[in-house]
Amino acid sequence: MAGGFSEGELRRYQRHIMLREIGGPGQKKLKEARVLVIGAGGLGAPALLYLAAAGVGKISVIDDDVVENSNLQRQVIHRHCDIGAPKAQSARRAMAAINPDIGIEAIETRLDEALARDLFPRFDLVLDGTDNFATRYMVNRIATEHGTPLIAAAISQWEGQISLYDPARGTPCFQCVFPEAPAPGLAPSCAEAGVFAPLPGVIGAMMASEALKHITGAGETLAGRMLIFDALYGEMRSIALKPRADCPVCGESALPSASLRP
Repeated sequence: MAGGFSEGELRRYQRHIMLREIGGPGQKKLKEARVLVIGAGGLGAPALLYLAAAGVGKISVIDDDVVENSNLQRQVIHRHCDIGAPKAQSARRAMAAINPDIGIEAIETRLDEALARDLFPRFDLVLDGTDNFATRYMVNRIATEHGTPLIAAAISQWEGQISLYDPARGTPCFQCVFPEAPAPGLAPSCAEAGVFAPLPGVIGAMMASEALKHITGAGETLAGRMLIFDALYGEMRSIALKPRADCPVCGESALPSASLRP
């Protein structure tokens, strides 16, 4: 083995290793990384596939749902034969088929606050692909408390958005950007409003891209910025984000949190 990689791994990752911004050291960082993905649905599906293919050494996926026929229009990690199976296990099998050299953990339960407090300190990075604001706020709060960087994205109909939230290193948190959940009916779920099939693939792949850049230090991440993609008109824009001093999660009046840690 060269540098901790088998010959098979070196061949698998050679296109990464050839990149000046990643190289052997960056690929080694990926192999040593621990990433938690919340949700194996539209966003989690492509993110998980690319994290596995890229060689992230430990990937855990948490989801309490089962695969349904209506999921297969966009949740590309699952197959027709997986209908009725737990999404976490279906995703685990797909990732293992792509890359048997990584560690994969499937957690078949709903993420609550107690479990989040137990899980998050074990990981270097959390990806949130959930579809409701209550869970997003909880994930953001626990990630901020533990100083765990969070990549969160959302999609609806034709539009998606993504950012990297890392208040421990000076960025705003999710609640800085979205102080309050929208009123009922203003942010309908995909089941209620529909979603363009490739859209979660685009945004989910962006989540994986941001994760790999964050882990390896390549390029510039979306920390402190939000990327918004409009698939209907083929437009993309980036907006700057700033922390809010009055944020109840990471602001000056908040309880000691990641923003106070080195």
